[in-house]
Amino acid sequence: MATSNPMAGAGIKHRRRKIVLLVLLALLLSAALTTRWLLQPERLAPAVLNLIGNALGLEITASGVGEYRLRGTPQLIVRGVSAREPGAATPVLTAERILISVPWSTLRARGRELTATRLELDAPVLDVAALQHWLATRPAGATRIPTLTDGLRIIDGQVEGQGWSLREVRAELPQLSAKQPLRAQLRGNYRSGGGVQAPFDLALTLVRPALPTALGLAGEIAPTGGNWRLPARLKLSGQLRSEAGMQLQRFRLGANARYVARDTAQSFALGLGGSLRVADGQVELLPLALALRGSGAVPTLDAGGQAQIGPALSVALQGQLAQWPDAWPALPAPLGRSQAPLPFALDYRGPADLSGIAQLQLQRDNTRFSGRFRLFEMQSWIEHFEQGSPLPPLRGSLSAPRLEISGAVLEGVEVRIEDPTIPEQAPIE
Repeated sequence: MATSNPMAGAGIKHRRRKIVLLVLLALLLSAALTTRWLLQPERLAPAVLNLIGNALGLEITASGVGEYRLRGTPQLIVRGVSAREPGAATPVLTAERILISVPWSTLRARGRELTATRLELDAPVLDVAALQHWLATRPAGATRIPTLTDGLRIIDGQVEGQGWSLREVRAELPQLSAKQPLRAQLRGNYRSGGGVQAPFDLALTLVRPALPTALGLAGEIAPTGGNWRLPARLKLSGQLRSEAGMQLQRFRLGANARYVARDTAQSFALGLGGSLRVADGQVELLPLALALRGSGAVPTLDAGGQAQIGPALSVALQGQLAQWPDAWPALPAPLGRSQAPLPFALDYRGPADLSGIAQLQLQRDNTRFSGRFRLFEMQSWIEHFEQGSPLPPLRGSLSAPRLEISGAVLEGVEVRIEDPTIPEQAPIE
């Protein structure tokens, strides 16, 4: 009859305990080595940046690493950051400093989850042409929107386009999620190659952060030229898309503005509508509908046409003035007695600060005017008409079947005014 050996059983159990302890020791050692590896910022930084870059289809590198924190939510600061399309010469984005706070779950997911707690960018520079190229190469629906549970902050940012830029940009987003509307506060200064600046402080809302999406803007902007300012409070809405450049379709803009130049200040209301496109360094409004409601020297008018804004400005409008403003020099009879609206065509192609020459065709009943002038010189002449020259600073012609001037009745009137400072050019058709 067989009997068990208690000593042998105890030996087996002892050996098993040793094996288990060795396995646990090996696991602890592996975990310690892994943690030590992760604790080295020169290894942790590329790992985190690679997770983000792989999700966005970008190569993201950093030339310097600052401090890091692994207690609680991991936090990393990197410097000299560059994000570009693989093989591209121009980065989509660069930044002097980026702080990113990423939960452990994101690190363990190795890119399957793109959730961060907080993102901060110091002195980032966004290149619009590189951004548009990257967006155009992305498959439909492929761009993943990261989640930022504690939001985003940008200070001293720049956006560089062709012939224009945004400087001193500050942005605050309380949170970012692909499933939630995006709300942000934006501050900065628009600058054009033509010398126009426009400081702004705007609240931005996107129905969703991915394109296409509905956009809303509200706040203050103050375009400034060489000798004029146009502070305005505005509201803008439209459908934002990335087709043939960046487009804002079915956009509507309403603004209460004040035109200030020298000792002049005029308030008015402005409405714009149409389609806006940003491409090749130009902001294009085509088609464009415009409504202006003014008082004093600011006319009330409705018009349609198109505009291009970049290093230079191009505007072509056709519409009608509801009436001749009372603050303008009085028209001779019978023009001054007529209540008919005044159809007009306005064309301007020149510097963005409006210092160039405009062409205007204007009609009331059977009287027609066609001329060329500088906007600010004409405005100054209107303001000082009683003290200045009776002839306006322009080159053009006026034809009327009948005019009454100082008690005299003139029939078949043809008048030409030739200001030598205005170059000759065929009038607009």
